[in-house]
Amino acid sequence: MVPEDQENQKTESFPENHPVETEATRARVPAEIHGQRYISLATFRKSGAAVYTPIWFAEDNNRIYCMTSSKTGKCKRIRSNPRVKIAPCSIRGKITGPEFPATALILSPAEFPRVRQAIKAKYWLARLPFLWRNTDTCIEITPA
Repeated sequence: MVPEDQENQKTESFPENHPVETEATRARVPAEIHGQRYISLATFRKSGAAVYTPIWFAEDNNRIYCMTSSKTGKCKRIRSNPRVKIAPCSIRGKITGPEFPATALILSPAEFPRVRQAIKAKYWLARLPFLWRNTDTCIEITPA
């Protein structure tokens, strides 16, 4: 007989071939991007053509986070194709280092305050509320 408190607990089991993410297997933010002020985010059109956009970003837990409007082209392209490339760049978008493949994920609204706080901590200009009035989407970028 199983005690009542154990009976209601749900256990999660993974198939044997399911990759479990560990510290050793987790992708890391490349050293060339770590600590940069801007990165170039390359998203891909349905035709396969890359579209480069310089963005502000924050790093947390070996992932990169950025904020944007759900109406922007980059957000629409990520919904269509989560494959992206990232590279360090200047404020004007001139790529200053190597590109790295990555995967982008649009986060739920519950993650928005955490991402916004991380970006505010990095960029003092991000603390001005009028800059974010049209921002309603957070994107998580995981290096490959």
